[in-house]
Amino acid sequence: MTVTDHEFVDLPTPTGPMRTHVLRPAAEGRYPGILLFSEIFQVTAPIRRTAALLAGHGFLVAVPEIYHEYEPAGTVLAYDNTGAERGNALKTTKPLDAYDADARAVLKYLTEHPASTGKLGVMGICIGGHLAFRAAMNPGVLAAACFYATDIHKRGLGAGMNDNTLDRIPEIAGEMLMVWGLQDPHVPLEGRLKIHAALEAAGTFFQWHEFNAAHAFLRDEGPRYNPVLAQQSYALALEMFQRRLAEGDVIAAKPADAGETKH
Repeated sequence: MTVTDHEFVDLPTPTGPMRTHVLRPAAEGRYPGILLFSEIFQVTAPIRRTAALLAGHGFLVAVPEIYHEYEPAGTVLAYDNTGAERGNALKTTKPLDAYDADARAVLKYLTEHPASTGKLGVMGICIGGHLAFRAAMNPGVLAAACFYATDIHKRGLGAGMNDNTLDRIPEIAGEMLMVWGLQDPHVPLEGRLKIHAALEAAGTFFQWHEFNAAHAFLRDEGPRYNPVLAQQSYALALEMFQRRLAEGDVIAAKPADAGETKH
């Protein structure tokens, strides 16, 4: 599908308006909604391309600017040391409840959008993977794709760096897709094992995939990009979203003479 990619809305949140980028199929109709969380650099060109890929497969996609309280609307941090330092500093400046309020605001927007079916999924990359993981705790979220989600294992998200994500896993009702890079120093083996054990203990319905890849292997800019693994990872996410967010089977009404014997 061709997509519209120049829409945005400033959603109200307890900490101020949140610029949210909206991409959707150009064709008229109603589509399942996906909340897409970015990396620490906000809505960069690679993130927009990811959103366009999702929209092109038949989804209404909303991408919030995760640091809207601290940066002017439209700010994109550069993929360099300065951008990384700023993004990492804000990651542990913003209160945890503000991240959660942002997620609720976007999910509400997607539910009420006239082009939405009301079916909801979430997806995120890096810090966005952690935010998507937490967003999956909201009622109505049927599926979540989390790519190399940072800081879950060490409870390091938000001001105070003492998040409760692991404790709240039992609140997740939908299906989870967890994708990791084995050479990612941000989520080492012991961290992945801790998250896996917590999901198992909670009885969560989840998929778990580990690839020989570095952190940020999904990002189509920079030396760590792995296009083969990125394509495979997107396929995993699309399969889950198309399966979980579809309208479902509609049983056709039986013909009036369905029970009659033909002679």
